[in-house]
Amino acid sequence: MTAVEQRFREFKMPDVGEGLTEAEILKWFVAPGDTVTDGQVVCEVETAKAAVELPIPFDGVVHELRFDEGTTVDVGTVIISVDTQPGAGDAPAPAPETATAPEAPEAAPEPAEQEGRQANLVGYGAAPSSTKRRPRKPVPGQQQPRTAPAAPAAPAAPKAQAPAPASAPVETAAGPELNGHGPRPGAARPLAKPPVRKLAKDLGIDLATVTPTGPDGIITRDDVHAAAEAVPAAEAPAAVPAAAEAAAPGARERRVPIKGVRKATAQAMVSSAFTAPHVTEFVTVDVTRTMKLVADLKQDPDLAGLRVNPLLLVAKALLVAIKRNPDVNASWDEENQEIVYKDYVNLGIAAATPRGLIVPNIKDAGAKTLPELASALGELVSTAREGRTSPAAMSGGTVTITNVGVFGVDTGTPILNPGESAILAFGAVKLQPWVHKGEVKPRQVTTLALSFDHRLVDGELGSRVLADVAAILERPKRLITWG
Repeated sequence: MTAVEQRFREFKMPDVGEGLTEAEILKWFVAPGDTVTDGQVVCEVETAKAAVELPIPFDGVVHELRFDEGTTVDVGTVIISVDTQPGAGDAPAPAPETATAPEAPEAAPEPAEQEGRQANLVGYGAAPSSTKRRPRKPVPGQQQPRTAPAAPAAPAAPKAQAPAPASAPVETAAGPELNGHGPRPGAARPLAKPPVRKLAKDLGIDLATVTPTGPDGIITRDDVHAAAEAVPAAEAPAAVPAAAEAAAPGARERRVPIKGVRKATAQAMVSSAFTAPHVTEFVTVDVTRTMKLVADLKQDPDLAGLRVNPLLLVAKALLVAIKRNPDVNASWDEENQEIVYKDYVNLGIAAATPRGLIVPNIKDAGAKTLPELASALGELVSTAREGRTSPAAMSGGTVTITNVGVFGVDTGTPILNPGESAILAFGAVKLQPWVHKGEVKPRQVTTLALSFDHRLVDGELGSRVLADVAAILERPKRLITWG
């Protein structure tokens, strides 16, 4: 290892889940020139499963941020370099990764992914390099890293009157000539927050042409929209992305890139729907006694401070039904042509979050008491809503519950979570006329739907499981006699 390599250490995108291949950089917590210590969180990334904070494994001063926020990066690609010996001399910094580096992806991100980003983060103020402007467009096939002001000087630009500062993105001599825009001497770098920069990129607006109206010369969203309206159609960029056209004022469509949790969910649902033959059965049941029991449990001192709701008893009912019909708790191993029966239940709960639908699961849920199950369920929901669910919490599920009733929906035909054998949909509980003890009375009624993988769960087995869940919810004392 050379002296330069020892001084400038690189941190690669790790595999933060089970075999994940890429992650999107959501937010940088550091900027070029910041001092970092071993274990300090430097960025937050979103995988196909969750948002995860990444700590740096060494001390030093941030030299380069290789990718902007919002960029999807392959696992194993360098995302940040750190000067571990700041002020040790003028040894040249290691060149940024190229497409030929072993750990880099074969193709660099499209130019649109590199445009219009801010080098410093909100809360850090203007970076020392804020008096310099980036090239309007990056060189195709070349990464555009952000470098620390104190880093060694980058190769000189081809024009002597406008040398590239050390804090500017590293360019090849042909860079400005290839994209058609040379650096403009004395041009100030526009100030704008990351969301505003993204809006400008989507609309194809060069921030250098926008007149700022915000405090301290900061460009606002209104400034960008005003600039977009002022651009004549004839002068519009030749290749404005469809997302940019849809985002323009007055547009009646908008396009959002498919990535992160939404992308993973779509892939999983398509794979499940066209791999496992789904069967869905329905049952409508009187849950008046269960609703009364929920009200009583809320007053129980042993459950004080815990989340007690109908979903808790539905979960307990499903766990008891699985205990009575254990063969439903299995998975299909296509590669080895085996059915894997499981003596544990990792109960998944479908949760709607700002990032999309996720299905974290409660490990060994079948072995938990009712208070323990209530505690685990409450923590799972809270963690999911806050976006702190770990990849491990979403792996290894065996069966799932989806509570569509919270949206006022009677029921549905849920799609299996990949690798699982069954999923139960719990519909809305409504007051309905019902025959009870020979008379029509108003009762609390709900509809349950159970989807299962017909490769390993026959109709008889699936029906028994659903009937048991319904029977328990109709007469919850069966939790004692059957449990």
